[in-house]
Amino acid sequence: MTENHAANCEISVAEEKELVTTRVISSSPSLVYEAWTKPEHLAQWWGPNGFTNTFLEFDLRPGGIWEFVMHGPDGVDYPNKNEFVEIGPERIVLRYLYDPHFQLTATFKDLGGTTRLTMRQLFEDEAVFNAIKEIASLHTKENLDRLEAHLQKMSI
Repeated sequence: MTENHAANCEISVAEEKELVTTRVISSSPSLVYEAWTKPEHLAQWWGPNGFTNTFLEFDLRPGGIWEFVMHGPDGVDYPNKNEFVEIGPERIVLRYLYDPHFQLTATFKDLGGTTRLTMRQLFEDEAVFNAIKEIASLHTKENLDRLEAHLQKMSI
């Protein structure tokens, strides 16, 4: 299954339990990496449209914890907890510790001034993945839309 949501975005299912999203972003890899690794930036764009974040812990190192609450536009709070597995300028890997359990791998490829961002979400349970893959695809697209909008603000 492959869907083109925009000329520069592709979402597909690579394996039975993996959602892969690729987008070319008009910012340098170093700026994209900064938006992912600085909590003051990440809190501004992480999550679907209409969500805000409160970070409780952000320990950016392998084994470090990123714990936060996403506040939905409907007033519902969604606790989140991740463990950083790998941190580097070309790749970030984190493990989502609440249900649904998955590992997120984000890679940043320099395309000469722009960045190809690839996000791989590998879920532990195939049934759960099949139940949420469509909403996860939509929310990932919205998340990347928010990232691009934030990167524009960072560039000013």
